[in-house]
Amino acid sequence: MSTSMPAPLPASMPAPTFAPTPAAHADADATTGPRPAALPVLDLSLADDPATAEQFRTDLREATHSYGFFYLVGHGIDTDLPGRLVSTAREFFALPEADKLAIENTHSPHFRGYTRVGGELTQGKVDWREQIDVGPERPVLPTGDGHPDYNVLQGPNLWPAQLPALREVVTEWNAAMESVADRLLRAWAESLGQRPDVFDDAFGDLPASLTKVVRYPGRVEGGTDQGVGWHNDFGVLTLLLVEPGKAGLQVEYQGEAIDALPIEGALIVNIGEMLEWATDGFLRATRHRVLAPPPGTDRVSVPYFHNPRLDARFPRLELPAELAVRARGVARDADDDEIRDEYGYNALKSRVRAHPNVVEAHHQHLLVR
Repeated sequence: MSTSMPAPLPASMPAPTFAPTPAAHADADATTGPRPAALPVLDLSLADDPATAEQFRTDLREATHSYGFFYLVGHGIDTDLPGRLVSTAREFFALPEADKLAIENTHSPHFRGYTRVGGELTQGKVDWREQIDVGPERPVLPTGDGHPDYNVLQGPNLWPAQLPALREVVTEWNAAMESVADRLLRAWAESLGQRPDVFDDAFGDLPASLTKVVRYPGRVEGGTDQGVGWHNDFGVLTLLLVEPGKAGLQVEYQGEAIDALPIEGALIVNIGEMLEWATDGFLRATRHRVLAPPPGTDRVSVPYFHNPRLDARFPRLELPAELAVRARGVARDADDDEIRDEYGYNALKSRVRAHPNVVEAHHQHLLVR
């Protein structure tokens, strides 16, 4: 395998699979010495061909053991859908502030709706972004004595009345992402020596997916450069769409930050803490962040978080011996808390930390837990 840094691939070129070797982990530079390699690129269409499916599964497993992140091409998403999503997102963020604040997340006990610029925290520090959070449209669950605290996370979304197209395109996007995520999970399961459906029961008919439609404004003089701070994702896996040509995402690898620039037609995929928990750390939930864009620019991205039912106890897998010996154990989360098998508790603690304004408005009892 070449030791040169792989360049972004034109959409017309086939994407290489990733076979990890020591050379893949560093790229020698004559003046600066070794530096982290670029993230691997995987082609999901290879999973559908019996002649290449096993190699794809191996590449998937090894990429996410080593990096926890990769680019995904060959996913089969309609080619016009990402552009429609980004353009509609820009229409939303261009609405008058009063229209966006009419659906602010403080109006939702379920942590749904619009978050104004600077209204979210990562590790206690302000994130320089605005966003709308969307989950499954389901009835409100009972709360209070005898019910888990995480039941507050289920309920209706808040949508802008002025832009019905946003609901339409996000709903279409979520359906496409769910299909891709399910295919990946089955490939991961087989690559780990499990039945393809080993994760199915944890999702059932009520997966607690979450989509964020995000805009990062340009930095201001004297302001923060934290678009979103260093963190791990708390769910199972994340599928990220980044507006073409927009830098900012950085992934931690061997103690250094890799710039994960968007590749045309590719999603960026990463492991969440639940897959790290399920594999005793064989798969890695990798820390990452987004830098605020330069002044006078901005950046739109749409992460889709594929998550199980709120009340699911995620399976702990018994790995084949040759994989189990490479498992690193489960780390504590980015705020030094234990990762739990019952998914809803992990989701709730993340939302409470990120959105104290919603907690103050609706869930003050959680502040003393």
